[in-house]
Formats: sequence, C-alpha cells, structure tokens
Amino acid sequence: MGAKACISPVRTTQILRDAQVELHVHLDASIKPETILYFANKRQITLSADSVEGLLKHICCKEPVTLTKFLAKFNHYMPAIMGDREAVKRIAYEFVEMKAKEGVVYVEVRYSPHFLANSNVDPIPWGQKGGDLAPDEVVQLVNQGLREGERDFNVKARSILCCLRHMPSWSLEVVDLCKKYHNDTVVAVDLAGDEALHSETYLGHRQAYEEALRYGIHRTVHAGEAGPASVVREAVEILKAERIGHGYHTIDDPVLYKELLAKNMHFELCPWSSYLTGACDPDFTKHPVIQFKKDKANYSFNTDGPLLFDSTLETDYSVAKKYMGFTTEDFMAVNINAAQSSFLPEKEKKELLNKLYQAYEMFPSTEI
Repeated sequence: MGAKACISPVRTTQILRDAQVELHVHLDASIKPETILYFANKRQITLSADSVEGLLKHICCKEPVTLTKFLAKFNHYMPAIMGDREAVKRIAYEFVEMKAKEGVVYVEVRYSPHFLANSNVDPIPWGQKGGDLAPDEVVQLVNQGLREGERDFNVKARSILCCLRHMPSWSLEVVDLCKKYHNDTVVAVDLAGDEALHSETYLGHRQAYEEALRYGIHRTVHAGEAGPASVVREAVEILKAERIGHGYHTIDDPVLYKELLAKNMHFELCPWSSYLTGACDPDFTKHPVIQFKKDKANYSFNTDGPLLFDSTLETDYSVAKKYMGFTTEDFMAVNINAAQSSFLPEKEKKELLNKLYQAYEMFPSTEI
C-alpha cells in the first residue's frame, strides 16, 4: 500500500514522547508563520499573503514536488526575517520552544549564516538591499537565542553551520565561523543544496572541509537525497563526512552501502521530507528506511523542515509505524543511535545517553 493519503500523526507512548533526539532540521525551515508575518508587518515587507492560512498555502508542501521547487518556497518568506537582528535571535529561541513541545531533549539545528545576513555577503540573498548584519553577527544572535531557549525550555540545543553547493565562495568563511564559535553553540559544518552542482563547485567546498578536518570541526554532508550514490562516496572519501544527511540513494551502490554499514556511518533520515521532495518512491513500503532497518544501519529520524512540510517528529514516526513496521522499541533504538552519533563532546554525549536510558527504563548495556 502506498502513502499518498494525508498522514495523521499517531501519538507514541509517553516514555518516548518525552525523550527524543533530532540531528537534521533547518532553522530557516522551522519558523513560526506568525513570526514571519510579525516581522513582515514591522519591516513593511510585502509577502505573498498577509494571514497564516494564506502564507501556508504558498510555502507548505502537500504533495510531492521536485527539490528545486521545494527550495523556491523559501523566497516567499525569508525576506521578512533576514537582515533583522531581533528576528534572527527570535527564530532561534522559538525553535527551541517548538522542540520542547515535541518532547525533544537534544537537537542540532542547521542554517546558513549568509542566508540570514545583509552585510559582508555577496550576493545579498533573497534579492534584498544591503544592511549592517554580517554572517558573524548572525551566528552570535542564533547562539544567544539557542542558549536562552535552552535555559527556558530545558532542551539542549546545538547548531551546525551550512555551506551551500551553489556558493563555494562562502564556504571557507563558514568554516572560520565554526572555528570561532566552536561549542558556543556550534558543533559542526554541513554542505547543503542542489547535489547536481557538486562537480561545478567542488573545489571551494573541498578546501573548506579540509580546513574543518585540520581544526577538528565535525562534518556532515547532504548527499544521496535527490542525487546519486556517487555524491555520497565523494562526501565520505573526499570531504571526510562523519554523517550523511539523508543518503537514501546510498543503497543504489551495494559496494558503497556495505562499506558504510561496516563503518557504522550515521544517516540523518527524514521520511516525510523525502516523500514531499520526491527524493524517494512515493510508496512508503518501498522506502530505503526499510532496508536500513533490515540491515541494522545507524540512522536517526528527523523533520528536516517542519514549516514547509507542516510536520513534527510524530509525523515521521507515524509514517514509519504505519508503513514500515516500526515499534516503540525501534524508535528507542533510533534515538539512541542519534545520541551516540551526535556531535556533542564525549562527556555531554554520555549524559544525553544516560537521560535516554533512564527515560526508556533501560540499562546502558541493554540491546534493543
């Protein structure tokens, strides 16, 4: 049976509901629509709609689209947020609040500092005019918002800074920002964007990732989402990725897939996202997650972009439960995988794992 009907999230047990880990979610795809409208009104920026319902009609995916069409949806609302100090800090703070309501105890949220800036960035994104908010200050503001959210909502929140495939000229600066704000709250670098551009822009990203490796910055890469398994191989062998964002098409190369299973490579899976972006077969009973599960791969479940997909983690869990045979015990294992593969320092990672073990009423050595 396929999954072309609307998914109604099924609530998991309370023990799981209050102890989840998320490793792959984009800050600029997790903004409250009310916040977008507030800053559009404050800054006198005209959007495609002036109500929550109207805005969501433009930016939410209800049926599968291409990844290119999905990425175009950011144009409808990002001008209201980028370049505004109050807005940047607020979306980070509200993000932590959002995750607390979902029962998340640890989250790594990623974003491009340049996409939120309007100074010291070329070109200025979203067709906006220049201003005085540079990428460096964007990171400071997001850090402040995440720290204040952590304090107020009891959720440990860390960040990953994104390089963008179509903007290799930004990548070295992104890594410099990772170095400057390492563990405040920044824990890693990512490479996101259209995988079809990998051959055209690769040198700039490769140099940046080499610098990240030298400095000890953790590394994840979007690969094998809409692109082929060869992009995953480049991410692992050339960029030295420690985790793979999505990675569904890794299974198309059995040799590579076997190698990564042996290395215990972590895959940041986003089932509902993969359906709506057309990254995978729309029939969930044929989804690569099923193969990952069968082979006991190391993977996590993540929302990717809850604003654009009108989703929470429960959406992804309910998809896996309904179409892929996942049980509560399977979800516990998924979250333990996520905690073990997080980019936290070892001491904090152990503390996070202990929190999960206690919530799940498990001993650390228990296998599930």
